[in-house]
Amino acid sequence: MKAHSLTSVVDLAQALIRIPSVNPDGDPGTDLTGEQACAEYVADFLRSIGAEVELREVLPGRPNVVGRFSSETEGKPKLLFAPHTDTVSVAGMTVDAFGGEIRDGRLYGRGASDTKGPMAAMLWALRESRDILPRLTHEIWFAGLMGEEAGLIGAQALAAQEKFDFVVVGEPTSGTVVCIHKVEMTVRLTASGRAAHSSKPELGENAILKLTRGLLAVEKALGDYFGGIIHPMLGHSTFSVGTIRGGSKFNIVPDHAEAVIDLRLLPSQWKADRAAEVMRVMAEACPDLKIERLGGSEALDTDPGHPLVQKLVAAGAVPGGAPWFCDAAIFSAQGIPAVAVGPGFIEQAHTADEFIAILDLEEGPEYFKRFLRSLEPGAAIRD
Repeated sequence: MKAHSLTSVVDLAQALIRIPSVNPDGDPGTDLTGEQACAEYVADFLRSIGAEVELREVLPGRPNVVGRFSSETEGKPKLLFAPHTDTVSVAGMTVDAFGGEIRDGRLYGRGASDTKGPMAAMLWALRESRDILPRLTHEIWFAGLMGEEAGLIGAQALAAQEKFDFVVVGEPTSGTVVCIHKVEMTVRLTASGRAAHSSKPELGENAILKLTRGLLAVEKALGDYFGGIIHPMLGHSTFSVGTIRGGSKFNIVPDHAEAVIDLRLLPSQWKADRAAEVMRVMAEACPDLKIERLGGSEALDTDPGHPLVQKLVAAGAVPGGAPWFCDAAIFSAQGIPAVAVGPGFIEQAHTADEFIAILDLEEGPEYFKRFLRSLEPGAAIRD
């Protein structure tokens, strides 16, 4: 459906779901990868409601789509609405990933919740508020960010190009303005052993057993360490073994084994030493293993008392935190106040039958419209 012929936010969300934009990282489950087509559709929609639009290529065929709405005066602070255009893999889905089917009050398809539903809500609110945008206290920008599902690379690219004063990232947060979230850190633990014939295991050193003992020791040590530090919104940090590999054949004592673990840390732990203390705790628990930090995210920690956070709350949400991470952390790491908010529930994201409830989707633009109206000079939020 052409962008100018849409009649509702549901139409728009359906149209976005029907455009494959699967992140190519890992096993996408389809050959229809990359954000180009989705970005072009969003660009057409933004132009149809008066924005100046650019497609800014980050990787080949994978652009950010960036729109700017004109303002009556120059020099206003810049407010960015920023959902992401990519989705996770469609492998194993039990509904048509790109069908946009409506059934039993739900819109189904990959991205329905994460984040084509929230993106549609933001875009539709901008469409219905386009007459007031020039006179708001902030200059309004919109960006459909590529690459959020693997590396947050679209947000990194835009943050390097533009300086914003406040960022509203689109995510399914079920009525919560997410001001703070955990930091993801990925660590690999490697055990080295000595190969031998499995009929004489005493002649070798079993790397799998060595790794297993190390993982159990790390689990206990981190459990003790994390359990003593509790955040009122986020609880405590967590540890999860994600993958484990080792051995070459059943009748050979394995001389190599490795596991990759996912840690979700509190922002305070990350900011203090960028997790050096956590690495120390692991190293002391398993001195026989090699420990390598592979990567991770940044912390989101925005003051819930910020005036724009308060306006988002007054528009009909509550401040809160999340165990997951998102593009907001990239802007937060630069000292830019950022939050995540949008219709839908994170529990519906990445699932085999991903959906968003139509009622939630339809409330999304109303929420963002209330927020935008609150940015009119001297305005109070009106229903």
